[in-house]
Amino acid sequence: MTSPDRASRRRAPLRVALIGWGAIARRFAQLALKRNPGSVEIVAVCLRDQREREDGDLPPGAVLALDPATLAQLAPDLVIEAAGREAVSEWGEAALTHAPAFAVASTSAFCDEALLARLIACSERSGTQLLIPPGALAGVDALAAASALDLDSVTHSIVKPPAAWRGTPAQELIDLDALGEATIFFAGSAREAACGYPQNANVAVITALAGVGLDRTRIELVADPAARRNGHRIRAEGAFGTLDVRIENKPLASNPKSSEMTALGLVRLAENRIRALAR
Repeated sequence: MTSPDRASRRRAPLRVALIGWGAIARRFAQLALKRNPGSVEIVAVCLRDQREREDGDLPPGAVLALDPATLAQLAPDLVIEAAGREAVSEWGEAALTHAPAFAVASTSAFCDEALLARLIACSERSGTQLLIPPGALAGVDALAAASALDLDSVTHSIVKPPAAWRGTPAQELIDLDALGEATIFFAGSAREAACGYPQNANVAVITALAGVGLDRTRIELVADPAARRNGHRIRAEGAFGTLDVRIENKPLASNPKSSEMTALGLVRLAENRIRALAR
């Protein structure tokens, strides 16, 4: 028989602190609260400065936190970062000290290997978990499983409409307004792609951490005037066999540089922490 104490613990809502209140964080909050009434609470929105708070209300019951030390009093069950790579460094150690799990959406932060090592060490000291969501990708779980054996190669192609590459170094490399066909304007390592295109190629780090690392993972960045969605193709070969996975994502309406799937992956991550059957 299940004790009353254990039953009440299972019924307790998941307390989530969000770092950032941009397009991805807002979409996560909208979906997570709608899909899980009473089972998910947004207890805080964490920002560096109150001016970073855009127009619009915070989720019901959420406090505005401007200092990482605030997490000690809030005692969240899960901290989700969706604010940019600087926020990972600023909030990461507090999140891993005061919450059982810290999920990082801005994985380009981990191009800084010293930061990643520091957060892993903090997680080990605290007995907590540093989580890497799948972002806008498909097949990351299979790639991570395949990496238990030797991987010979991993290539990740990122294809987006020209408009999605505006405001990035792509503007200096090609004429985004005059493209007549799909054009590869960057080919290099995951480290180079994520550092050079942190908003658009952030997912390159997810692929790299799941597979052969930042320097061996090959990335192609493509502007395609025929594309209407953000596309990813991951190809891998190794002792396991061959993997070839494609996905096309609708961009977030409020931010064409990000995909709807990024927010959906965070919703799944949160829901798996409260479901009896995780999937």
